[in-house]
Amino acid sequence: MGKRVLVILGHPSAVSLCGALAASYAEAATAAGHDVSRLNLGELDFDPILHEGYRRIQPLEPDLEHARAAIHRADHLAFVFPVWWGGVPATLKGFLDRVFLPGFAFQYRDGALFPDQLLKGRSADLVVSMDTPPWYFRWIYRMPAVHQMRRTTLEFCGIRPVRTLLLGPVKDAPTARRERWLARVQRLAARIG
Repeated sequence: MGKRVLVILGHPSAVSLCGALAASYAEAATAAGHDVSRLNLGELDFDPILHEGYRRIQPLEPDLEHARAAIHRADHLAFVFPVWWGGVPATLKGFLDRVFLPGFAFQYRDGALFPDQLLKGRSADLVVSMDTPPWYFRWIYRMPAVHQMRRTTLEFCGIRPVRTLLLGPVKDAPTARRERWLARVQRLAARIG
């Protein structure tokens, strides 16, 4: 039986390699029998800054309310984003800050060292593009953007397993290599478990 899959494009522009990767992922997941929806973060209208931290509730804009409902409905999330300065783009970081909040994604209890993970039961894929060779990003830089997304965000909230596909270097990549990346993304989406 197919899953409800939410593809989240973390690049601010849908007209990008990441946009093509997200479209390829969504197409392959649909072909595999899953119910697929998409969020293009660059098209959402929201303030990416959590102005008061957790001290005061900042009302969610309608696009973030919709995004939260889509995440809640999803069985599987796919985040497609580039690595910029070792991390995720500001649009994606702001989205996480505003949506993955206490009471929705996690909840601390008095006396507990770790929070309750409120997004358990979901899995995720990370499709990550970069100008750095993936081996260098993994072994020299130690994958800060991937750890931020996988360990300290998604797994912190109970989402697992989280599979990761690293693609690069993007800069000056010939068309044939980009087409191989699109095929790899399609194979990943076809194996949603």
